Amino acid sequence: MQDTIREFVLATLTAMNYDVSEVTGDTDLGPAGLDLESLALADLAVQVEEEYGVRFELDDMEGTALMTLDEFTADVAKRLASAGTPA
Repeated sequence: MQDTIREFVLATLTAMNYDVSEVTGDTDLGPAGLDLESLALADLAVQVEEEYGVRFELDDMEGTALMTLDEFTADVAKRLASAGTPA
């Protein structure tokens, strides 16, 4: 499931005009990597919420900026599992 989420996130970032050609699972979402600003992080969160039916609180966004791509997709997968959403 995490691979599916990762593909969706990368496709979403591409649609948001981010260059993901050299992005790996260890790439940070925030300033040390993709440099997603708060508005871009919120947009990504909304896209993930709509696709997978998970919810992010406003407080979650600060922590998301410090995550790598793999940490973020693992977090989404964990939220899906705890919500009982089928994979």
